[in-house]
Amino acid sequence: MRNRIITTATIFVSLLFWNCTDLEEERLDEAEFGGQAELVSGAIAPAYGYVSWVWRHTNYYGLQLIPSDEAILPYRGGTDWFDGGKFLAAHQHSFTPTNDLIGDGWNEVTTNLSRTLSAIEVLRPLSEQGNSEATAALHEMIALRAYLNMLMLDSWGLVLKKDDSNELSEVLRAQEAIDYIESELLSVVDVINTNRAPGRITQSAVWGFLARLHLNAAVYRDPYGSPNFTSEDMNAVIRYTDNIINSGNFSLSAEYFELFNDENNSNPELIWALDQRGVLNREHSRWAYWSIAGSMFPRPEFPSADGTDGPAFNPDFIQSWLNAYDEDPANVDARFYKRNTIVPEAQLLDFEGRDKLLVTETEDSYYCADPLTFEMDRGIIRGTQWGPRKGEDGQFITCDGGVRIYPVQQRKGNATDRDVAYVNHTLEVDFSLEGSYHNTGYRCAKYQFSRTSPNGNNFSSVDLVLLRLAEVYLMRAEAKLRNGDNAGALADLNTLRASRTARPDQTPPPLASIDLDVMFNERGFELYWEGFRRGDQIRFGKYEDSWTEKTDSDPNKRLFPIPQSAVDAASGIEGFLEQNPGY
Repeated sequence: MRNRIITTATIFVSLLFWNCTDLEEERLDEAEFGGQAELVSGAIAPAYGYVSWVWRHTNYYGLQLIPSDEAILPYRGGTDWFDGGKFLAAHQHSFTPTNDLIGDGWNEVTTNLSRTLSAIEVLRPLSEQGNSEATAALHEMIALRAYLNMLMLDSWGLVLKKDDSNELSEVLRAQEAIDYIESELLSVVDVINTNRAPGRITQSAVWGFLARLHLNAAVYRDPYGSPNFTSEDMNAVIRYTDNIINSGNFSLSAEYFELFNDENNSNPELIWALDQRGVLNREHSRWAYWSIAGSMFPRPEFPSADGTDGPAFNPDFIQSWLNAYDEDPANVDARFYKRNTIVPEAQLLDFEGRDKLLVTETEDSYYCADPLTFEMDRGIIRGTQWGPRKGEDGQFITCDGGVRIYPVQQRKGNATDRDVAYVNHTLEVDFSLEGSYHNTGYRCAKYQFSRTSPNGNNFSSVDLVLLRLAEVYLMRAEAKLRNGDNAGALADLNTLRASRTARPDQTPPPLASIDLDVMFNERGFELYWEGFRRGDQIRFGKYEDSWTEKTDSDPNKRLFPIPQSAVDAASGIEGFLEQNPGY
């Protein structure tokens, strides 16, 4: 009976969220599964489809982003995003076991784990009967379960081992947890499919999971101490990343932002991604709109597609970019910024330059754009923004052949907040009154607002990128560096930097030297807002540092508390689910 609570809690959470998510499971191609197509695809679709809900902004994704030095989410204008203080506490590392962001992250990962187990229980008998397609799907579900347990290990320091829904879960920590995840991945790596699209877990994805596991194994063994990066682990990282790079199945994308556009499903850099081509009712456009100004409408053909004025870049993270270059990073690094709103400034009589706004605007202070081709700028968004503007009737103001593109007016917030007449994103953002205005903070526009989404929320065609070749190069470079191979690490970083050639003037210049700080920065520059920064800070010994609105230096905060609801439910089973230290 000692582990029944995880089973009970997981089933309860699944039932609780099943009817309120309106989730339509991923529609997989049943033709590839043979005579029992519906049974096989019906087993794996709920598990694959729920990954979207795990990585929702108010679930596991927000839990990785906000506590790091990468992002900050203030109480916007005293009106938006307070949510019981969960984001403020997460950023300041003052979170407790009752924090809803932590509880929701835990609930969604454990729910997804239960779905993989359900799929495995359907597929294993079919596999034992000789159904080859069920066997292939079974391997994917075992790998997905290992991936999800790695999320649990990374954030809460434990995994849940369970092979039969009628049996009780076993809670594993530290080396036992590492060994279990590794055994799961090794059990399928040589037999799993090798030629699926990135929406399915393949052999290369499993190699990538194994590389991640070994790269972080030192932290997972001793989450509160100083990690000991062994040559055995680093050699394993190099071996698995070599397998991916040398397979010839993937290549680095010349245009960085095409990785996060419509049609990215066919981008050769993607290794594993959540397939979102207009199938999931609540897929993850949230990575596109969460940070964007609420007054910005990136899809002029859809009047309801706007941002939410959520998190901004932490000024300290932006400073790492500024320190890395002798000039504006937007001029020399294609990953920092891509200008899409080409303002014909000569026709705008009342403006000087791109971002310097004069006191008044004239009737000519706009340009005309085709709503079907208009694209907002991408990357790290600063200064005065340009976009469509609505009239008093709530419709976009038109012009001959299109919509008028104006400097974006502030339309959200209280009276003081709205006194900022235009959306002018400033570097400084904090928890003070002025620092939390809706315009404050540079914003992230990494993902495109999909042209298949009518409102910026649903039916996007942009796949959610979960593993790509650039990360593989970065993992190999770090492993080489920790093994003392500085030249090999530098070569990998420069290969990656040199690959972004679509805008040659912004191809990042080669690095002359490398150390751990350069390696840490390079991961931030390449992988920002993809859910890696918290783990990177822990691995590089920077999570106890201070940054804007965060001074806590308690190593216990490297792991989140187990939600109080789970601990309370397990209280009758002695020693079963012990709270993490420091809570």
